[in-house]
Amino acid sequence: MKKTFTAGGVVLNAKGEVLVVNQRGNSWSLPKGHVDPGEDDLAAARREIAEESGITELEFIKPLGTYSRHRIGKHGGEDTSELKQLRFFLFRTTQTKLAPTDPVNPEARWIARDKVSELLTHPRDREFFDSIAGSLP
Repeated sequence: MKKTFTAGGVVLNAKGEVLVVNQRGNSWSLPKGHVDPGEDDLAAARREIAEESGITELEFIKPLGTYSRHRIGKHGGEDTSELKQLRFFLFRTTQTKLAPTDPVNPEARWIARDKVSELLTHPRDREFFDSIAGSLP
Protein backbone atom coordinates (compact mmCIF):
# COMPACT_ATOMS: atom_id res chain seq x y z
CA MET A 1 0.00 0.00 0.00
CA LYS A 2 1.24 3.45 -0.94
CA LYS A 3 1.60 5.99 1.90
CA THR A 4 1.31 9.67 1.07
CA PHE A 5 1.62 12.87 3.06
CA THR A 6 -0.83 15.71 2.55
CA ALA A 7 -1.28 19.11 4.10
CA GLY A 8 -4.28 21.38 4.13
CA GLY A 9 -6.26 23.94 5.98
CA VAL A 10 -9.38 24.89 7.78
CA VAL A 11 -9.88 28.37 6.37
CA LEU A 12 -12.28 30.81 8.05
CA ASN A 13 -13.64 33.95 6.40
CA ALA A 14 -14.75 37.12 8.20
CA LYS A 15 -18.23 35.62 8.78
CA GLY A 16 -16.73 32.51 10.41
CA GLU A 17 -17.67 30.32 7.44
CA VAL A 18 -15.40 27.40 6.50
CA LEU A 19 -13.89 26.73 3.07
CA VAL A 20 -14.74 23.34 1.53
CA VAL A 21 -13.73 22.07 -1.91
CA ASN A 22 -15.16 19.62 -4.42
CA GLN A 23 -12.97 16.88 -5.86
CA ARG A 24 -13.65 15.32 -9.26
CA GLY A 25 -17.23 16.56 -9.03
CA ASN A 26 -18.16 13.73 -6.64
CA SER A 27 -16.76 14.39 -3.17
CA TRP A 28 -16.31 17.26 -0.71
CA SER A 29 -13.37 17.84 1.62
CA LEU A 30 -11.31 20.49 3.33
CA PRO A 31 -8.67 21.90 0.93
CA LYS A 32 -5.51 19.78 1.00
CA GLY A 33 -3.02 17.98 -1.19
CA HIS A 34 0.29 16.21 -1.50
CA VAL A 35 3.40 17.73 0.01
CA ASP A 36 5.96 18.21 -2.77
CA PRO A 37 9.61 17.11 -2.28
CA GLY A 38 11.50 19.79 -0.34
CA GLU A 39 8.29 21.59 0.64
CA ASP A 40 7.28 21.97 4.29
CA ASP A 41 3.75 21.12 5.41
CA LEU A 42 2.68 24.72 6.02
CA ALA A 43 3.87 25.83 2.57
CA ALA A 44 2.08 22.85 0.98
CA ALA A 45 -1.15 23.74 2.80
CA ARG A 46 -0.97 27.34 1.55
CA ARG A 47 -0.26 26.20 -2.04
CA GLU A 48 -3.08 23.65 -2.06
CA ILE A 49 -5.59 26.14 -0.62
CA ALA A 50 -4.62 28.63 -3.35
CA GLU A 51 -4.94 26.01 -6.12
CA GLU A 52 -8.25 24.59 -4.88
CA SER A 53 -9.96 27.88 -3.98
CA GLY A 54 -8.03 30.89 -5.31
CA ILE A 55 -7.53 32.13 -1.72
CA THR A 56 -3.97 33.45 -1.32
CA GLU A 57 -4.25 35.93 1.57
CA LEU A 58 -3.96 33.51 4.47
CA GLU A 59 -3.25 34.43 8.07
CA PHE A 60 -1.78 31.39 9.86
CA ILE A 61 -3.44 30.85 13.26
CA LYS A 62 -2.28 27.45 14.57
CA PRO A 63 -1.67 23.78 13.70
CA LEU A 64 -4.79 21.61 14.12
CA GLY A 65 -3.30 18.12 14.11
CA THR A 66 -2.79 15.06 11.94
CA TYR A 67 -4.85 11.95 11.13
CA SER A 68 -4.73 9.10 8.61
CA ARG A 69 -7.30 7.70 6.20
CA HIS A 70 -7.54 5.95 2.84
CA ARG A 71 -8.11 8.07 -0.20
CA ILE A 72 -11.63 8.47 -1.58
CA GLY A 73 -12.12 6.22 -4.61
CA LYS A 74 -13.06 7.59 -8.02
CA HIS A 75 -16.66 6.48 -7.48
CA GLY A 76 -16.84 7.18 -3.74
CA GLY A 77 -15.98 4.60 -1.10
CA GLU A 78 -12.45 3.77 0.05
CA ASP A 79 -9.45 3.29 -2.21
CA THR A 80 -7.31 1.08 0.05
CA SER A 81 -4.31 1.24 -2.31
CA GLU A 82 -3.32 4.56 -0.72
CA LEU A 83 -3.12 5.56 2.94
CA LYS A 84 -2.90 9.32 3.44
CA GLN A 85 -1.49 11.11 6.44
CA LEU A 86 -3.26 14.46 6.59
CA ARG A 87 -1.89 17.45 8.53
CA PHE A 88 -4.14 20.47 8.95
CA PHE A 89 -3.57 24.11 9.90
CA LEU A 90 -6.02 26.84 10.84
CA PHE A 91 -6.07 30.00 8.70
CA ARG A 92 -8.14 33.14 8.53
CA THR A 93 -8.70 35.20 5.36
CA THR A 94 -10.41 38.44 4.38
CA GLN A 95 -10.84 37.21 0.79
CA THR A 96 -14.32 36.05 -0.16
CA LYS A 97 -14.19 35.40 -3.92
CA LEU A 98 -13.49 31.74 -4.71
CA ALA A 99 -11.74 30.89 -7.99
CA PRO A 100 -10.21 27.37 -8.08
CA THR A 101 -7.38 26.86 -10.59
CA ASP A 102 -7.01 23.09 -10.05
CA PRO A 103 -9.12 21.27 -12.71
CA VAL A 104 -9.50 18.24 -10.41
CA ASN A 105 -11.13 20.50 -7.81
CA PRO A 106 -13.71 22.39 -9.85
CA GLU A 107 -15.69 24.04 -7.06
CA ALA A 108 -15.12 25.69 -3.70
CA ARG A 109 -17.75 26.99 -1.26
CA TRP A 110 -17.99 28.92 1.98
CA ILE A 111 -20.13 26.84 4.36
CA ALA A 112 -21.60 27.71 7.75
CA ARG A 113 -19.49 25.98 10.40
CA ASP A 114 -22.42 23.91 11.73
CA LYS A 115 -23.08 22.52 8.20
CA VAL A 116 -19.49 21.49 7.33
CA SER A 117 -19.59 17.95 8.76
CA GLU A 118 -22.72 16.97 6.87
CA LEU A 119 -21.12 18.07 3.57
CA LEU A 120 -17.73 16.34 4.01
CA THR A 121 -17.69 13.02 2.14
CA HIS A 122 -15.15 10.91 4.06
CA PRO A 123 -16.19 9.78 7.59
CA ARG A 124 -12.67 10.44 8.96
CA ASP A 125 -12.79 14.02 7.60
CA ARG A 126 -16.12 14.55 9.41
CA GLU A 127 -14.71 13.02 12.60
CA PHE A 128 -11.62 15.26 12.43
CA PHE A 129 -13.65 18.41 11.77
CA ASP A 130 -16.05 17.61 14.62
CA SER A 131 -13.07 17.09 16.95
CA ILE A 132 -11.59 20.54 16.23
CA ALA A 133 -14.77 22.58 15.60
CA GLY A 134 -15.09 23.58 19.25
CA SER A 135 -11.58 25.08 19.25
CA LEU A 136 -12.21 27.37 16.25
CA PRO A 137 -12.34 31.11 16.98
